Amino acid sequence: MIVCEPVTGLPEVRRGDDLAALLARTADLRDGDVLVVTSKVVSKAEGRTVTCTKEEALARETDRVVARRGPTSIVRTRHGLVMAAAGIDASNTAPGTLVLLPEDPDASARRLREELLSLTGANVAVLVSDTSGRAWRTGQTDIALGAAGLEPIDYHAGRDDGYGNVLAVTAPALADEVTAAADLVTGKLSRSPAALVRGLDRFVLPSGEHGSGAARLIRPEEQDMFGLGAREAVLRAATRDDGRGFGAASSPEELAEALQGLLPMARVRTGSSLVRVDLPDPGVIDDREAGALAERATAAAFSHGWVLDRSLPEPADSPDRGLTLRPHTT
Repeated sequence: MIVCEPVTGLPEVRRGDDLAALLARTADLRDGDVLVVTSKVVSKAEGRTVTCTKEEALARETDRVVARRGPTSIVRTRHGLVMAAAGIDASNTAPGTLVLLPEDPDASARRLREELLSLTGANVAVLVSDTSGRAWRTGQTDIALGAAGLEPIDYHAGRDDGYGNVLAVTAPALADEVTAAADLVTGKLSRSPAALVRGLDRFVLPSGEHGSGAARLIRPEEQDMFGLGAREAVLRAATRDDGRGFGAASSPEELAEALQGLLPMARVRTGSSLVRVDLPDPGVIDDREAGALAERATAAAFSHGWVLDRSLPEPADSPDRGLTLRPHTT
């Protein structure tokens, strides 16, 4: 049976407080427990509270903007997390102050785990949690920003599902599931910034083994199929200021198929690492139409991770009426 209960009695945490000592005094820690601690209380203890404006803090914490609607910004943080306002929080903190995410949530989790083992003798796993929205669902849930003492993903590949089917891709995000459960008992108004989850002993690693950390849950940017909002993707492709947000470059065949569908009057050819687009000759379309098609092809190619290659001479059979494209590298 899995039991989840809040840790009560913690005082208001401030910069420099010994969070591990406070948790050791208030939590009944036992071997095999999973202790979930909110990122806000970790950040407060680590001095990640600032007095600047939210705009200034957001600029410092942002790696790149994913989407923006009015005052709301969804950004990729320096940690690699995609979150609203970079996870900056103005609630449950003194007026005029903001709480940033921990500098290194996995390191924070490891440090707490080691200190709690030293103080209590209990081998527990530690998760650092924060609230996050979901791209395709309303509402929020807690996710794990930091993890120590358990692997954040429970890979099922190779296991039998009971019907004889061998699982191939099932991989529950264990750390996220546990932090979401913990949020049910801590909540946002209870002033209980930590929770104990019991019954997951089989997942808790031996002392000294911290696991791969919650950073393992962050999808690599080159594998992100949704790295930009719809509007932002259009604008980025149109301006072609950088290639981030579109993921890894498509194969020549994928790009050629997309371009042929977009420009049915053009001739699209692929090479080992290049794609050539030959536009119709002047007897079919005039220069203005050719220029418009070239712009459309260039924007579409950029969205696939490809750019114009201006280093090669124009082929003799289609001078000035074609585009040579190569993969974009940043």
